[in-house]
Amino acid sequence: MPYRLTILIFSLFLSACSTTTPQNLDKNQPESEIGYLAKSDIDTVADIHLRQIDKYLKELAYKLYRRNPRHCEGGTPKIEQCVEQLFKIKKNATVSSIKAIKNIKLSLNEEFAGDRVANFTSGLRSMIHSAYSNKTEFFFFDELDPQKLYNSARNIEIAVWRLSNFKDNKGQLLLITNSMDTGISNLSFERLFGKLVATQDTMAKIIAESSRRRIKNIIQRLATAVFLPI
Repeated sequence: MPYRLTILIFSLFLSACSTTTPQNLDKNQPESEIGYLAKSDIDTVADIHLRQIDKYLKELAYKLYRRNPRHCEGGTPKIEQCVEQLFKIKKNATVSSIKAIKNIKLSLNEEFAGDRVANFTSGLRSMIHSAYSNKTEFFFFDELDPQKLYNSARNIEIAVWRLSNFKDNKGQLLLITNSMDTGISNLSFERLFGKLVATQDTMAKIIAESSRRRIKNIIQRLATAVFLPI
């Protein structure tokens, strides 16, 4: 990307002209401030979007455990611990998008006897992170593929449809989300998933416009849709 190279060269030029040396560099200066010098506006936007995604996913895990406490070891009183444990995965740990999608599918397999909430949420998280090349922070020469970001948004929609429709042999949903208790519709899950989809679609458009790449729109019927490659 020419504009990134130009900015980097300019930054290096300023650094060379500076009288600051490692000996007199303020040791109290946060590393994040130094790293910021190696970022473009797009990199900063990507960082913010990814942090927001993890925030939404953590909220999703908490809500799913609240509605399905039997999947949390220790039940309702231990939900916060179950969520924290789920998000203790090391930042540099990577899971392929193929395995991530398998985890989503497994969580909604009637024969699966494990923690459906953990598999669904961690699968969704790994799938989305794959669209960001499994990076947790972005700098000048990092590039994102808008098609992968777009595909991840469509995969979220597919996962949501399955979550709302896949049932056991007794006709009960495998994971309970929205409800109509006391005649009042609880659509908090729908709103949360909407935020996840919107965040990914917005990031895809930003990257496509900044890199002048086109996104291939893919239309599928949710009932028969297959997860898209990341």
